[in-house]
Amino acid sequence: MGAPVYLDADLPVVDSLSPEFQADPHRSLATALAGGPVARGPFGPVVLGYDLVQTVLRDRRFRNPVGLGLVLQGITSGPVWDRAAKGLLSLEGEEHERLRRLVSAAFRPGAASRLRSTMIEIIDGLVGQVAGSGACDVVADVARPYPIAVICDLLGVPRGDWERFSSWTEDIFKIFGGTVAADTPDIMRSWGELECYLDTMIEQRRSTLTGDLVSELIRVEEAGDRLTHGELKMLVGAVLTGGTDTTRNQLAAGIELFCEHPDQWALLADEPGLAAGAVEEVVRCAPIIFATLREAVVDVELCAVTIPAGTIVVVSTAAANRDPSVYTDPDRFDIRRVGAAPQLTFGGGIHYCLGVHLAKAELAEALALMARRMPDIRASGPSPWKPITGISGPRTLPVEFSPGH
Repeated sequence: MGAPVYLDADLPVVDSLSPEFQADPHRSLATALAGGPVARGPFGPVVLGYDLVQTVLRDRRFRNPVGLGLVLQGITSGPVWDRAAKGLLSLEGEEHERLRRLVSAAFRPGAASRLRSTMIEIIDGLVGQVAGSGACDVVADVARPYPIAVICDLLGVPRGDWERFSSWTEDIFKIFGGTVAADTPDIMRSWGELECYLDTMIEQRRSTLTGDLVSELIRVEEAGDRLTHGELKMLVGAVLTGGTDTTRNQLAAGIELFCEHPDQWALLADEPGLAAGAVEEVVRCAPIIFATLREAVVDVELCAVTIPAGTIVVVSTAAANRDPSVYTDPDRFDIRRVGAAPQLTFGGGIHYCLGVHLAKAELAEALALMARRMPDIRASGPSPWKPITGISGPRTLPVEFSPGH
């Protein structure tokens, strides 16, 4: 007799839609993990333990769901589905491997390093606008405009168009929210406007190549294989959307965490060399993406539980990042933490985030500079978060700090 199907097994429960979970997701996940590495959730089985999360992320018996999990909202057709199903995150097999192989050189660590001076210039300018007053809303004044400026500079977008790109990105990223049906008009309008812009931009670059990422992708060739016009648009769109909303939310979440740990903020200001470690701890302790989705390609047995083929599995990287069997004192925020297992927020396996080096560099430069120029930072009002089930993060983050730095 085989292992029981997860629906028939005695498993802990993670109700990610409950007010209790939304109010304190880390406590809910820790309680469930104490009962075992696999739980039952409103969308299907939830994988919680660090080792098991790593296994599922790397196991070819699981794939990214076609359509980015829109099926969980009852969406299996229509314009948004068609767009999502053709994106890089929905591709598998040879087609996915080919595209990642062609573009991987553009996203190596050295590419992010070349942008560090741009990152510093942008974040310094944003902080400079509020440093004299000693107060700001981190979300609106710093986090929101920061990564879009970096990405647009990377792509070679003129400064006058940065705000348009920011607006398009915010609309398109509603595809990861819980109200896609209602948001479809906004998503499709912005997606269409972005693609029209990229059509013109790509054609201009083909006639006059420059040093930006679009030109680099046009130059890409391996054994005579090149990206098509449609693939270029898809990849540029993926860079734009994947590299902005996530980073802006993660930066705001990180600053909120530092507000709760002023000793760590002062330590970072004194020792900016700790910025890289600070990023790892921020992303581990205060992720703005709590889980990713996988679909079982075949029946899979996990920890004496059978996951039937076609089942959507919620892979809780947030629970894994605080697994007490892997991290000592997992709820402690310590930017000097050493010897820790890698945090899993950026995923794993063939879908490991392409832009991880860029995102980490952006966060490190921002945190180091803000710690120096915004000392004694503290929250001056509430900072409610967006729903935890999508790409989350503070909606607003009012703070005060010592002015004049």
